[in-house]
Amino acid sequence: MGQSHISNHIRSLRFNHNEMTQQQLADQVGVTRQTIVAIEKGKYSPSLELAFRIARVFQMPLEDVFAYEEDPVQ
Repeated sequence: MGQSHISNHIRSLRFNHNEMTQQQLADQVGVTRQTIVAIEKGKYSPSLELAFRIARVFQMPLEDVFAYEEDPVQ
């Protein structure tokens, strides 16, 4: 099995959602701004609960905000 990671579209969604700041999103989902920064940069994968809370802020399905990507075995 290859490497896998979770990517996201949070930054563009924030911009298209009245230019929401990282702090505003963090406040709405109950985490720190630093957590949002780490998720956006792909350095931290959110818990399933947090991922659903983030998707709910944008009123979008989870899979429209996050994508699970698996690199093929080489």
